[in-house]
Amino acid sequence: MHPMLKPALRRAWRGRGTVQFGVTPAHAVKVGPMDIATGCFMELLDGTRGMSLLREEARTLDLNDHQVDTLVTRLTDAGLVDDVRAGGPEADALRSRSDILERQRPDLASLSVVHPEPGAGMRRLAARRSMRVQVRGAGRVGAAVAAVLSGSGVGRVEVLDGGCTELRDVSPGGLPATAVGERRDSAARQLVRRSAPGPAPRAPGAAGGAVVAEPGLSLIVVAPRDGFSGYVPDPGTADPWINSGTPHLYAGVIEATGFVGPLVLPGGTACAGCLDLNRRDRDPQWPRMLAQWQSGRRNAVQACDLGLATAVAGLAAAHALAFLDGELPASTGARAEAALPLLDWRSERIGAHLDCSCGAAGHTEGVRTSGAGTAHDTMAG
Repeated sequence: MHPMLKPALRRAWRGRGTVQFGVTPAHAVKVGPMDIATGCFMELLDGTRGMSLLREEARTLDLNDHQVDTLVTRLTDAGLVDDVRAGGPEADALRSRSDILERQRPDLASLSVVHPEPGAGMRRLAARRSMRVQVRGAGRVGAAVAAVLSGSGVGRVEVLDGGCTELRDVSPGGLPATAVGERRDSAARQLVRRSAPGPAPRAPGAAGGAVVAEPGLSLIVVAPRDGFSGYVPDPGTADPWINSGTPHLYAGVIEATGFVGPLVLPGGTACAGCLDLNRRDRDPQWPRMLAQWQSGRRNAVQACDLGLATAVAGLAAAHALAFLDGELPASTGARAEAALPLLDWRSERIGAHLDCSCGAAGHTEGVRTSGAGTAHDTMAG
């Protein structure tokens, strides 16, 4: 182990004998009691020394081996220590690509704060490179989501959409003005390539013209240009994803209202069918109105404010990445909405419906954990 105090967490002395790591309540930790020798020793935890060298140098500070091992263990248990060589073979391969890793240093720093165990941040960042995500929609929301996922290190990001890019599709974080007139799927592929921190790793066995099976989808992000079909998703469209067990996340903007969620875990959380059945239970007139909204062809320009679309895309991408990294974000079985002009985000749980064929009703959904709160304490010994 080559321990390093996580540099993303700012340090400050709260007074004599106590150090606080971190500013925000979600991740702040207080460490004490702390004397001058222990404080000086912490400066040695920069990832350049193994434990044997740390013990040797600590003796000049009148710290014995037991004190060193105890302090490093307690700092590690508090989530304050990273291991610069941990993470496994995939992490080692990513470290060898300094050009890619340097661009993703901020992402790695964030992951190291969120995931406390040593090497966990690097392991998750490396794991993203083998994942495959599909984004359905290349409008102001969908294209930006695809760009963020690609830029965050997801190895394969596919974008599905039809037609040609129009001026109304252009956005700073999505399709550029130069793409107007090009096929949307082609323009989105170019956007994904430009956004990536580097080329995706080649699959094992891909050399020499060998045929390699396409990896399964880790996630589908449903962000259609017409926000209505994301806000009121067709259960029939989602049936193949439910049957194959493919997680999918809805996001978009409709009538100056942004939404993210639900994230559907097939068989575990509410799906598009549950959403439809719940609406029918609450509003007997819903089927009548839905038939009218779905009939005919709508040519009206979507009320999709650029600032709101960008915020939705960023939030949706962040939820998608949290899921890909092994967490259950707040959109799991829930939907967050915010409408202009106040932009007050509100979240609503969506219950699995007993009459839905997805089978989620009666299942216990995954429990999310949160580190929000006040800074917690750990004793330095």
